[in-house]
Amino acid sequence: MRSPRRSLPDRFAWDSSGLRQITRGLGTLDAEIFATIARSDSPALDATMPRLSRAADHSKLWFAIAGGMALSGRPALQRAAGRGVVTLAVTSLVTNQFAKRVRDRARPTATSVPLERRSRRLPTSNSLPSGHSASAAAFALGAGIEHGPTGLMLGGLAGLVGLSRIATGAHYPGDVIAGLGIGASIAVIGARLVPPITEHSVAVPSPSVVPATPRPRGAGVVLVVNPASGSGTGARVLDEVRSSLPDTEIVEVGDGDDIETHLQDAAASAEVLAVAGGDGTVATAARIAMDADLPLAVFAGGTYNHFARDLSVPTVSATVAALAEGTVRRVDVAVLNDETVILNTASIGAYPHFVRTRTKLQHKLSRPVATAVAMTSTLRRTKPVRIRVDGRVIETSLFLLGNSLYRPSGFAPSRRIRIDDGLLDVRILEVGHRFALARLLGSLATGRLERSPLYHEMQVPRFSFSAVDDPVVVAHDGEIGETYREATFRVAYRALSVCAPSPGPGR
Repeated sequence: MRSPRRSLPDRFAWDSSGLRQITRGLGTLDAEIFATIARSDSPALDATMPRLSRAADHSKLWFAIAGGMALSGRPALQRAAGRGVVTLAVTSLVTNQFAKRVRDRARPTATSVPLERRSRRLPTSNSLPSGHSASAAAFALGAGIEHGPTGLMLGGLAGLVGLSRIATGAHYPGDVIAGLGIGASIAVIGARLVPPITEHSVAVPSPSVVPATPRPRGAGVVLVVNPASGSGTGARVLDEVRSSLPDTEIVEVGDGDDIETHLQDAAASAEVLAVAGGDGTVATAARIAMDADLPLAVFAGGTYNHFARDLSVPTVSATVAALAEGTVRRVDVAVLNDETVILNTASIGAYPHFVRTRTKLQHKLSRPVATAVAMTSTLRRTKPVRIRVDGRVIETSLFLLGNSLYRPSGFAPSRRIRIDDGLLDVRILEVGHRFALARLLGSLATGRLERSPLYHEMQVPRFSFSAVDDPVVVAHDGEIGETYREATFRVAYRALSVCAPSPGPGR
């Protein structure tokens, strides 16, 4: 005989009753697990848990670890420390200002744990969720997103911090699990909004170090500099070089002078060719130094100085130290049509406009949002160009080619870890499709740009394209270049000797 069907109110009442039973059951299980841990007779818990719990008060433990990582000198650990601290800060705000106000839950009774294991200061805030556990998970997973091995070790420590909150009677296990979940969730969301700088899976040989003569006073160095360049930066570089490297021969260039001619003259008598200026000037000096088989010393004197920064000589003192120690290594350059030397990037279309717009917006918006707004503005306001690559016609407004691999992936690369991997980093946004802008923005918002069929990223030793319509302008190293109908880029593998420290661990 078929049982009678329950009406909607009856089924709703049954569902509500079942949910209450499940909730009561979970609460009972939570209390039983807590009691088992709290009543355990363990000298190890008595000795370690209170100390660990106090160390995690106000996130002191995590800040101390982050400080050690920041002082390690390893870029990967420094990035991990920064992401971990930012994730912890956001998690602490969300936990204390929002999550703890969702549901009231009393703390366990103080007498439920042995006296020697109790917290010295009894918390008065809501028990659900555990703020200590949330911060622990946030820092551990945030750091692990940038540096996996560190995150693995910190994850174990975060778990122990959560256990300490149960063992000292501050929280129930459910509070700890909820806290760990909140911290982990915010770390994952942060990774989607700000993708980590990841290493490309490319095996790179050890750096090529060249035996060189230490030049603590600059003997044999000829520096070409325009004192009026860089809104006075050239004059500052000149003063510092005269003070730190008194034996350096200095060639001062005026605004109307041909700096290329001065560099060629300097190379004829120099043992080390030095130049102060921006990336465009440094690229000219690099070609002359390569032709003369001379090491190049770069003194950052431009607006951005990307090449000097990626060489780890962003300041005059860093270059002075490399000259004084005699540290010279070989790095790659990209060559366009066997004539033009490119140190950083080349682009066609509106990529320079995209970078300028994004840079302005980053002062007001986060990097991902600034990237999306700048991309929208660029793709809507600029006319795309058509190029032929490997027999296929691609319509694009944003095309970037880098000398060596840039990090991170996607269309907002920020820097290179190495400049001697023998590869070109090519990135193209294809716009000749229906709803291309909406599709690209959707992929960008969901962190899936690398998987979009409209985005192409490749790492190759050689790359060519031909213009389908009119010849296209190729900008490079911050300079507006020439127009080309056929363009071929290749890597001159470790062809340039530079005075710079050898990449250390993590680079």
